[in-house]
Amino acid sequence: MPLTHERTFRIRHYECDAYGHVNNTNYLRYMQEAALDASAAAGYDLARYAVLGHHWLVRETEIEYLAPLRYGDSVRVKTWVEDFRRVRSRRGYELTRDGDGVLVARGATEWVYVDSQSGQPARIPEAMVATFLPEGAPTPSAHRHVPAGPPPPPGRFAMRRKVMWQEIDAAGHVNNAQYLAYISDCGFEVAEAHGWPGGRMQAAGFGILVRRHHIGYLEPAVLGDELEVATWIYNVRRASASRVYTIDRVRDGAAIARADVYYAWVNLNTGLPSRLPADFLADFAANIAET
Repeated sequence: MPLTHERTFRIRHYECDAYGHVNNTNYLRYMQEAALDASAAAGYDLARYAVLGHHWLVRETEIEYLAPLRYGDSVRVKTWVEDFRRVRSRRGYELTRDGDGVLVARGATEWVYVDSQSGQPARIPEAMVATFLPEGAPTPSAHRHVPAGPPPPPGRFAMRRKVMWQEIDAAGHVNNAQYLAYISDCGFEVAEAHGWPGGRMQAAGFGILVRRHHIGYLEPAVLGDELEVATWIYNVRRASASRVYTIDRVRDGAAIARADVYYAWVNLNTGLPSRLPADFLADFAANIAET
C-alpha cells in the first residue's frame, strides 16, 4: 500500500462562485496543498528538495466533480502516490465532505521530477520510490492523455490576456490552478459573445456546470506574457457538451497549455440535468466543431 496523507480544508466564503459553490480552481489548490503536505510528511519538504537540487513540475491534471461544496463545509483531501516511472509520478486524490462523507471530487496529477539547474527531467531516486511506496512499486497505470478533440470550426473563439503579478507563484511562473481561471474566463466570454451572458442563462432557468477538467501543461507562462486563450465546442449531447481550450503565447505562438472540459446543463431550480435549449445551440452553431 502507498503512503496516504489526509488534510482538511474549511471552505471560505471567497472561494465560492455566484452559484454558491466552491469555484473549480480551488479544488486544484486544495489538491496542490495536500500534495505538498504529503511530501513533507514523508520527509521530502521544499527544503530537502532544495538540498537535492531537484523539484517537481505538474504536467497534467484531471479532476472529476461529483457534488458541490458550499460555504461552511469542510473538505477532507486524501492523497497518495499511484506510481513512479523513471522521471514521472502520478498522484491520486479523493475529496470527501466532512460530516456526511460524500465523495465530492476525485483527481490525479502527473508530475515530472526536474533538475533545478538544467531544467531537464531527472531520474527519480530509488530511495524516494521506496519511501512513498514501501511495499514496492505497482505496475504503472495507463497514462490518459488530454483528448486532442476535433480541429477548430470557423467560429473558433479567442481572447487575449496579459499575465499579471498575482498569477505568479514561487517558481516564477503562472500557477497551475490559474490556468483553470483562464479557461473559466474564456468560457464566460465566449458565452457572452454568442448572446448568452450569465444573466440570460439564469433567466432561462439553467446553469452550465463543469463536470470534468483535464489539462496538460506544455510550457511555463511568466510575468508579462500575453496569452491567447481559444475555445470551441464538440461532443454535444442532450444535456452535456465538451470544449477544447488552447492557451498559446502570442509573441512566438508557443503552446502553453491544452485542456478538455466536460460540461453539464442543469436546471437551477431542481438541480437536475436540463436539455440544451434549441436557441442556445442555434446561437453557438459556428462555434461547434464537426465530429
